[in-house]
Amino acid sequence: VQLQASGGGLVQAGGSLRLSCAASGSNFKFSINDMGWRRQAPGKQRELVASITSAGSTNYADSVKGRFTISRDNAKNTVYLQMNSLKPEDTAVYYCNADGWTWGETVEAWRTWGQGTQVTVSS
Repeated sequence: VQLQASGGGLVQAGGSLRLSCAASGSNFKFSINDMGWRRQAPGKQRELVASITSAGSTNYADSVKGRFTISRDNAKNTVYLQMNSLKPEDTAVYYCNADGWTWGETVEAWRTWGQGTQVTVSS
């Protein structure tokens, strides 16, 4: 299973961006459990931004509550991150991640990360 993230860019403080991350796989069936976004700023550890379960339950870092919204479209195997009221401290590379099961001759668990997309917020 592969994840392809998109939607990053440069925005002024107070602006908005929407990130998307689509899961795909060839020649096998797969299901997705949890999906989420993490970010890593220069010199800092990667941190949770938001996550969402297959049932739609969400979890947010305190620093983004009320400003960011995570959602998913299960039919499209895609997770979104709507980011509003962006601040310079939101500047980071944003990574999507997901886990689930592949269904072939055997059932196997998988967990993977997207390639990262840069979000830069100018003051």
